[in-house]
Amino acid sequence: MTVSQQKPPPPPPTRVLVADDHPVVRQGLRQILADTAEMTVAGETTNVRDTLERIRRDAFDVVVLDLVMPDGTALDVLEAVRRERPELAVLVLSMHPEDQYGLRVLKAGAAGYLTKESAPEELVQAIRKVRAGGKYVTARMAEKLAQYVERPADGPLHELLSHREYQVLRLLASAKTVKQIARELHLSDKTISTYRARVLAKMGLTSTAHLVRYAVQHRLVD
Repeated sequence: MTVSQQKPPPPPPTRVLVADDHPVVRQGLRQILADTAEMTVAGETTNVRDTLERIRRDAFDVVVLDLVMPDGTALDVLEAVRRERPELAVLVLSMHPEDQYGLRVLKAGAAGYLTKESAPEELVQAIRKVRAGGKYVTARMAEKLAQYVERPADGPLHELLSHREYQVLRLLASAKTVKQIARELHLSDKTISTYRARVLAKMGLTSTAHLVRYAVQHRLVD
């Protein structure tokens, strides 16, 4: 075979950063990607701080990112990525249903959203899609996006909230006290009370009981 007839070398594998604080999940993702020739797990992190450090320091093609980690959420990571590495594709992988966070993380800059109940084949397909510069959403999520584009002013009230306000809403709706929420989010009781007041004002509600009722009706709590 002459030099001109030689096949070009295969492209380098897609370098994936897996960011999840659950060892079992990370092990499962490693196994799935190990069985996919064109992908490799090039790094693992277990919290927001380390995830941002690795993104800033190393070259990755895709981040598979857990929605909630001990020191923050995917929304904190997405905010930094959008500002510092806008070309980096982030696929959010969550235990929470699409109805609760899917639209919110896509608006924040994620390239896709999958639940952890998704089949391994779907995860691989999603990574390929976002690596190529596309967006990956399920058919159900695509329908919600279409409805939002057509009638953004008629969207649900909780879409008016910042991601921290939305967190506080969900935790209040899970019957947690202000003190418990403050401890979980590493904030002061006063700050949580301020967030609660903002949520009530933005949504036009008057009590925590109304917030709970709203959250249940819109399937915002597990």
